Amino acid sequence: MASNQDMWSRWLLHRRFAGDRSAMQEALEKFLNPVRDKVLSHANLSEGETLLDVGCGDGLIAFGALEKVHTSRVIFSDISQDLLDHAQAIAREMNLLDRCQFLNASADDLSSITDATIDVVTTRSVLIYVSAKGQAFHEFHRVLKPGGRLSIFEPINRFTFPEPPDRFLGYDVTPIMEIAGKVEALYQSIQPPDMDPMTDFDERDLVRFAEQAGFKEIHLELQIEIKPPEHGDWKRLKQIAGNPKIPTLEEAMHQVLSPEEREHFINHLRPLVEAKQGVRRSAVAYLWAVK
Repeated sequence: MASNQDMWSRWLLHRRFAGDRSAMQEALEKFLNPVRDKVLSHANLSEGETLLDVGCGDGLIAFGALEKVHTSRVIFSDISQDLLDHAQAIAREMNLLDRCQFLNASADDLSSITDATIDVVTTRSVLIYVSAKGQAFHEFHRVLKPGGRLSIFEPINRFTFPEPPDRFLGYDVTPIMEIAGKVEALYQSIQPPDMDPMTDFDERDLVRFAEQAGFKEIHLELQIEIKPPEHGDWKRLKQIAGNPKIPTLEEAMHQVLSPEEREHFINHLRPLVEAKQGVRRSAVAYLWAVK
């Protein structure tokens, strides 16, 4: 079952919400569906056009496009064959297979797609996992027809991470800085802030990559939020993995903290979480462009 799936599929279908369907539904309604709608609005997909959804994941953007424009064709592209199989099964259930194609490919190598054959390219939270971002933009430009559109959404994690040593996930950990530092060091060893593709760029880099790839019309919208946490659910916080490459907070605590340290860490952090006494910082960028 889930244990036999690749890390991308395990995270997207299971670890992202720790099996909590209410958390998944809430994320869809408050965040994911609005992102989908905005990406597709910028894509300006028309009847009979072909959309390539790069890093399609579970198909949020791709299925949204099939629903929005009923004569469109969609190519689901992802590096995870498990996720492509998952999306294909959904498409079969929805009787949409005749309008779908499934392609195992990375964002920076779309060589199986002929030049200038795609009307729209979309991505959502994909480039944060791609080291060769400039090459990915060149591939997007190459496969698009003249006048074709690119529409992407990316978190700008450099705005949030790394945090100061007295903060952990936006909470004040001054009294337990040494213990919290051990947990943070584990995460940074897996994803070094200056080297990992998740944090090695900002919104200006996205514009630069698009311009260098040859896009002649480029737009970018940056959204920044600094606000208290929306949830005070300790169980959810410790059981959800922030991305496919990292352990959950609960797993991380068991990896690097002694039983005594875990107790101190939890006794300090849990009341802050449950009282929502933290600061949530986030930045996301929408970029859309025309070839």
